[in-house]
Amino acid sequence: MASSSVYTNQAVEDKLKTELPHWYLENGWIRRKYKTSGWKATLMVVNTVGHLAEAAWHHPDLTVSYAFVIVKLCTHDAKSITDKDFQLAAKIEAVIGWQPALEGGALTGTPNDDVRFKYIKYD
Repeated sequence: MASSSVYTNQAVEDKLKTELPHWYLENGWIRRKYKTSGWKATLMVVNTVGHLAEAAWHHPDLTVSYAFVIVKLCTHDAKSITDKDFQLAAKIEAVIGWQPALEGGALTGTPNDDVRFKYIKYD
């Protein structure tokens, strides 16, 4: 079973800097804003996060808009940030940020030169 030790704000900031640089701490939550190309891509991000959260049995709060999704994680029963939050954030980051073209394999990923196929606005 994963540790449920709580992190101090400074420890959260340090861990985010080294492990999840696109995430930030605000009001007791670690957060990440994913920018998308529009509504269809936003729904794909929401569904992906939903699947990962349900599989992990650790559920984030989401803010959903036309061209972005904000993911907020905090371990509710601990009322703080725990390893659960970091581990789910890392899994979400890996899946949402996956760019097959960077791996050099048979999968090329969505075309960057045609706006009809834009999906995520990668950092």
